[in-house]
Amino acid sequence: MIDHFGINCADWDASRSFYDAVLGTLGHGRVMDFGVAVGYGSDGNPAFWISDATKGDHVDGPNREVHIAFAARDVEQVRAFHDAAVAWGAESLHAPRLWPEYHPGYFGAFVRDPDGNNVEAVFHGAAPA
Repeated sequence: MIDHFGINCADWDASRSFYDAVLGTLGHGRVMDFGVAVGYGSDGNPAFWISDATKGDHVDGPNREVHIAFAARDVEQVRAFHDAAVAWGAESLHAPRLWPEYHPGYFGAFVRDPDGNNVEAVFHGAAPA
């Protein structure tokens, strides 16, 4: 059900140091690093993300958004997820598309839930466009 999730961190340096140390004891480490966001996991799959809460457009005070990505079986499920959310009245953050900057075949769509969280559906096997 859950593909990956992420939190925003107010003390970016301390958070990176903390998660490097504690997740390392469990056999996980940094598998992606975008400078303002770090993905942790094993076998090259980032399952847990931390982001610098002082950077980017996600800064919105003490109730910063959380990011949750739900696994989809295929591209059609990603599109159906987005369509259902928008029909419900959710804000579309990103319409369904390929995200090659994450990895080839990453197909995702992002919306805001009623509490302002960034919710995504993702399929990891889409053919490049």
